[in-house]
Amino acid sequence: MTLQLPDATGALRTYEPRQEPLALTPGAPLACRTVFSAAHVVADPFADVTPDSPAAVDWDATLAFRRHLWSHGLGVAEAMDTAQRGMGLDWTGAAELIRRSAAEAKAVGGRIACGVGTDQITAGSLAEVRAAYEEQLALVEESGAQAILMASRALAAAAKGPEDYLEVYGHLLRQAAEPVVLHWLGPMFDPALEGYWGSADLDAATDTFLEVIAAHPDKVDGIKVSLLDARREIDLRRRLPDGVRCYTGDDFNYPELIAGDDQGFSHALLGIFDPLGPLAAEAVRVLDTGDADGFRALLDPTVELSRHLFQAPTRFYKTGVVFLAWLAGHQSHFTMVGGLQSARSLPHFARAYRLADGLGLFPDPKLAEERMRNLLALYGVDQ
Repeated sequence: MTLQLPDATGALRTYEPRQEPLALTPGAPLACRTVFSAAHVVADPFADVTPDSPAAVDWDATLAFRRHLWSHGLGVAEAMDTAQRGMGLDWTGAAELIRRSAAEAKAVGGRIACGVGTDQITAGSLAEVRAAYEEQLALVEESGAQAILMASRALAAAAKGPEDYLEVYGHLLRQAAEPVVLHWLGPMFDPALEGYWGSADLDAATDTFLEVIAAHPDKVDGIKVSLLDARREIDLRRRLPDGVRCYTGDDFNYPELIAGDDQGFSHALLGIFDPLGPLAAEAVRVLDTGDADGFRALLDPTVELSRHLFQAPTRFYKTGVVFLAWLAGHQSHFTMVGGLQSARSLPHFARAYRLADGLGLFPDPKLAEERMRNLLALYGVDQ
């Protein structure tokens, strides 16, 4: 059987789907790198909601997907931008997600870290930003999860310069019960974060970021860098204090950053490891044996898919992530909170399917083919 898939010009091209998946099974915990998958949420397709309504989440399917990631030895980065924080999932929904996922992690022995932000407010004074961060930090710590201090749109709007970032983050780190992960999310993921750390000059912003860490190294487990700039990440991780990790968030250059060089390497906290979870875990297990070439041989071919999903406007990568979860059978539908399933085109979906199928990512290729065929029919593509 073949499929007629539209290319970037809209012309139909014949594609012959793969017949067998890549053989990937759950395995031992990962040893040489700490690896988190930022996980998506599954919408409730039967909820009577609008794009402006609070998110309606299918909790059973959402938690089942986290168990899938844990079974392969991955950690879960919860309530991050992959879970549509600020793009369909509000703080009330995120708080419930954190509580449920943290309890599930405790039950199955899975590693979890959760996003701490300020999305219960849209704007405010520095004092109001601090209070919003404090509320979320308290909830994450009470849940028993590690905290990830996410970049804040409200702080970006309220801060007058680097000193305001130093004050707010210093305040939060002093009161954090355990070491946290600091998250630097670039404006390609969220345009409202332009000029974060007090400057649009990335060199100046980096200096402020490092100043925050240097003042509280005992309270910083690591940093998550999502700037899609491998050289800048490498330079930054070489300037970190001893004991502070770099978790790559670079969905364009992750194989080389995780593999590292003779001066160090990055751990990982990646949205692309949502659809790549089992394959990524297998690659890191190969790296555990010291086989860097084997690691790259497994992971390098996935970069074309990742760069496709994360193409500009990058913030809509979540649509491709959920699309692949549907094709892979992790959920019964392709519906997203906030109606975000409409954020990418049919040619985009077609290429994502072709690339993922070529990698053998679908546990049941026939199911993926059937669902892709149904989507094509919905768009009026006759086979």
